[in-house]
Amino acid sequence: MRRRLWSTTAVLALLTGLAPVAAAEAAPAPAAPLPLERLFDNRAVSDDARPADADFDGEGGSLSARDLAAAGWTPGRALGVDGARLTWPDRAAGEPDNVRADGQAVRVRGRGDALAFLVAGTGGDASGTGAVRYRDGSHGGFRLTAPDWRGGPLATKSVALPHINTPGGQLAEKARLYVVTVPLARGREVASVTLPRDPAGADLHVFALAVRGEAKGWTGSWSASTAGYTAVGPWEDRTVRLVVHTSAGGPRVRIRLDNTFAGTPVRIGSATVAVQEAGAGARGAPVALRFGGAAGTEIPAGAQAFSDPLRFTVPPDTNLLVSFHLPGKVASAPVHSQALQTSYVSGPGDHAADGSGAAYTSTLKTWPLLTGVDVGGGPGSVVLLGDSITDGVGSTPGANRRWPDVLARRLLAQDGVPRYGVLNQGISANRVVADRYPGDGVSTDTGGVSALHRLDRDVFAQTSARTVVVFEGVNDVRWGASAEEVVAGLREIAVRARERGLRVVAATVVPCEGEARCTAAVDAERVKVNSYLRDSGDFDAVLDFDAVLRDPARPARLLPAYDSGDHLHPGDAGLAALAGAVGLGELVP
Repeated sequence: MRRRLWSTTAVLALLTGLAPVAAAEAAPAPAAPLPLERLFDNRAVSDDARPADADFDGEGGSLSARDLAAAGWTPGRALGVDGARLTWPDRAAGEPDNVRADGQAVRVRGRGDALAFLVAGTGGDASGTGAVRYRDGSHGGFRLTAPDWRGGPLATKSVALPHINTPGGQLAEKARLYVVTVPLARGREVASVTLPRDPAGADLHVFALAVRGEAKGWTGSWSASTAGYTAVGPWEDRTVRLVVHTSAGGPRVRIRLDNTFAGTPVRIGSATVAVQEAGAGARGAPVALRFGGAAGTEIPAGAQAFSDPLRFTVPPDTNLLVSFHLPGKVASAPVHSQALQTSYVSGPGDHAADGSGAAYTSTLKTWPLLTGVDVGGGPGSVVLLGDSITDGVGSTPGANRRWPDVLARRLLAQDGVPRYGVLNQGISANRVVADRYPGDGVSTDTGGVSALHRLDRDVFAQTSARTVVVFEGVNDVRWGASAEEVVAGLREIAVRARERGLRVVAATVVPCEGEARCTAAVDAERVKVNSYLRDSGDFDAVLDFDAVLRDPARPARLLPAYDSGDHLHPGDAGLAALAGAVGLGELVP
């Protein structure tokens, strides 16, 4: 079996492995496409007691049915990943459960912004060109890469299983499965998909395929990126009540819970939403959320769950309480570490419906599991992809003075451009081209996977995203990356975002002289990155945040009035200056 060493260059080239190709290169689909399950020709999953019943990679290796069940990936289970709904094959261990891509025509229906593939490569990363045929007779091409099931990056995997089955015994080696997406022509109905033909050097295995529908009628009002997977509690029969701050308002609401980076499912017993009165107390009775008509849900490892639409008036620029009961033991969870907001955990019992905060006897400084709040109607959302400065480090905790909060208030207060929701996808310590959190397992590092590795989840899959603002790079150069590496990553973000039809805005990197790692050599690399951003033309617009915050007398440092005191993060005044410097028209596609 061919194995691959993942250099930085290779990872930047691979990413999710997707790049559209010209429609003229795409071969027309055969006349009679079939449902994917009728094309299954490979056995990937084996019972631990009968490993020889499957041969995923041509060398006897296979996935453990027991490990899949422990992750919640059971036969026929619907899996929500990156906004798409895919179904794990409804096949018993040892039965054909995937197809090796070789030009097969697959019957697929639906309108949306992307095709989602549940895939893995064997023998290395497997790549090839496929085609989409639309109901109106038009067609387009795409390039799909499935990272290797044993050596692909953990940072972009959907689930990692702890073992690999072989006829000679079980190996304590992680098996990876990936969900990757391909842009679609919006508004056109998909009729069929032609899989890549016999990718050279490796096999590209497809387990599931679906059209990811657009989130019509919804605007993202609040979001947080999963920054790591950490020890929590442990919580058992406890209710978590999280305080979040809206940008846009609307007459309906839904929430998004993500079990990102997890190895096991998490059970939600019940959930509610309310407007915060004070502390853990609600203004009025919290209103119950439902999931597929049920009071709660189980979220498999690596998957997500949206609540059903709920008639509930969400005010703009307001704190909400989102509460959910955890009936089982939860000792670790995906978290956003820098909430800069006090949230609450109850004593024993389901207290999601409590209007009073009396049962909430302990506090929490992170946001576990909750990653989004959407509101009905509205014009869509602006996504801010950033690091600690976007995350709000340096601002007054609990005051909602992050620059995304101030920008949201500016949008609400005017009528010249649409009043977009503002989605804060900042992660403290995040980098463009290197992972801080490795992407798997319990860790104390909550710097997230790289901006490149989280781009699909944290930007493209966000609700009704129209524009992305990219404001990263200082952590890369502070930790030794060259300007050339950062530029390559930023350019890749611009290319991929434009392929998805998003407007792409970049912000220059602000100075940090006086902070321990911000040496003169680091500043020289920062200046090179900013020269690229200002002059390259790779972005639809550039926000010169460097010019806004730097001290004219010493351009390598923050203006003292804007410095929070650590010489790296702006304080409230500096963050307000950033938000005030955004030309609102630059956010409009």
